[in-house]
Order: sequence, then structure tokens, then C-alpha cells
Amino acid sequence: MAEWWIEEGIGEHRAIRLDGARIVAARVEWPGELITGMVEDAKLVSRAAGSQRGTARFANGDEALVDKLPRSASEGARLRLEVTRPALGERGRRKLARARPIEEAPRPAPSLAEQLRAEGHEVRVVRKFPAGDGAELLAEAFAGEVTFPGGSLQFSPTPAMLMIDVDGTLDPGKLALGAVKPLAEALRRFDVGGSVGIDFPTLASKEDRRVVDEALAAALAGWPHDRTAMNGFGFVQLVARLERPSLIHRATFQRAGLAARKLLRQAEHLLGAGAILLSGHPALEAQLNPEWLAELARRTGREVRWVARPDLALEAPQAQLVPR
Repeated sequence: MAEWWIEEGIGEHRAIRLDGARIVAARVEWPGELITGMVEDAKLVSRAAGSQRGTARFANGDEALVDKLPRSASEGARLRLEVTRPALGERGRRKLARARPIEEAPRPAPSLAEQLRAEGHEVRVVRKFPAGDGAELLAEAFAGEVTFPGGSLQFSPTPAMLMIDVDGTLDPGKLALGAVKPLAEALRRFDVGGSVGIDFPTLASKEDRRVVDEALAAALAGWPHDRTAMNGFGFVQLVARLERPSLIHRATFQRAGLAARKLLRQAEHLLGAGAILLSGHPALEAQLNPEWLAELARRTGREVRWVARPDLALEAPQAQLVPR
């Protein structure tokens, strides 16, 4: 099986699989969130009369929708719950995590290393990845776009599904086929799960649609999912297991948090002498909590400073060494 590399960074655990120096698959988790598989006690804070569903609040303050509530559970009750789906960002709101009652001992969610080993992969936990810093992958996620010769893929998360629009200047048939490989790669690189809608160019011929369907099936082999055939309007729907917010969701709805963690990673791996100067858009300051900055100082043995730079884009913070 493929080997994965894992960094347990500050505020973020990240895993990548490489082909040479290129990241071909990635996973990211943020410690402190409600993560699929964790079992913990929570307080039932709301439940409509006669309903099997309600809302519970965990110790970290996050809430989750709970299914299959026992009849005896009333508001204020303590329940042991297993998180079955993470929270997801949406435009103007946040879709709550989901959980279910369970009769098992409390446990943390499996770590990325444990998840990958359970899937049969070889894993190495390292201080720094052996190749690259993931800048290209993050840039694509922040842009919500992946380009390929003659076209591009535009990623737009919606409340219902992640929409991917295939656009370009090629003949529709060539454009659709040309998009298949980069599309399959992007799904793995962005760690996409849940429902995905792909808007290919309209192909009038059933034979042309069949060719694209077969190419997509081959490109997605080994990526667990269900898929519809392309309809007459060029639309294909995929459904995959949703275990974490994708990089696209984080870059769209948790943009400042993702940029702050990117900055901390840059700072942790600076080489040379001096104090660390972090600079970035003012919106990042609220994301850089004191515990993270203290951990950065501990890991590097350096003084850490922050300066707001309104001229810098949110997704382009900077870390550098300066004289003490």
C-alpha cells in the first residue's frame, strides 16, 4: 500500500501521500474540533416534543445534531455520544456536526496515523514532510480552481453538495475527457467527501457520454464512492463517505483559520538565527491564539512576534527571522 507522511503541526495535523515531490492525496484535521469517531459525554440542549432528534453541546462548546434519541432523554440530560459527521461551513452559517447515542467508553477520535494504518497504509510521523511545503495545493484550495491544458475546474461548495464546473476553450468532447484526470486527482488532493456534482460540457451523443463515464470510472478506481452516469446535460453526481471537511471547504468557509495554520507551519520550519516575525492580514490575529504562539516558541526556541499587515492578502501571510 502507499506510504503516507504525517506532520503533527500546531493547530493542525496533516497527512500527505507523494508521487515524487507532488502531493497526490492529502488529509487535514484540526485538533479541538468534533472529529468523526470520537465518543464523549455531552449535554442535550434542545429537543422538540415527540422528536427523535435534538441538539447536544460538547465540552468544547461545539454543538451537534443527535439522531435516535432515547425517549427518556430530556433537555439538560447528559448523553454519551459518538460523532458520526463533522461540522461543515456554509455561506452565512455552519452546518452542525452529527452524533448518535452510544454505550461505549469515552475515547478520542482515531488519529490520522491510526486511520491510515487501519486502511492498510504505511505511515511515517515526521517533523517535516520530505518534499515541498504544500504551497501549491493550498493555493489551489484558496483559489477554488485547478487548471489543466485547455480548461479549468471551478470548485463551489453549496449547502447541498460541492459543485465542480468544467470550463474551457476545447471542443466539448475533448474538454470533458481532458477534465477527467485532473478532476480525479483534485478529489484526492483536496480530500473531498460527501455529495459532489460535476457539470461537464453538454454532450449530445450517448456514445460520447459513455466514453467520459468509462474514463471517469477508471480515473476514480480505488476511491470509494457511488456515481451516476452522465445525463443529457453533462451532469454527474458522486457520493463518497464524509469524514472531514475538505480543503476546499476549509479554504472557503474557514479561510482565516487555514491561513493562520499555514503561517505557523512556515514559521516552525524557518532556518537560521533570530526571532520569528509573523506578519499578515489583521484578520489573522484573532486566529493566532496564545497557546499556539507559546507552542511555536517552545518548538523553535525563539521569541515570536506579530505585526498586522493590511497590505497582505489573507491567504498570503509571511514568517521571517529578524534580529533579536
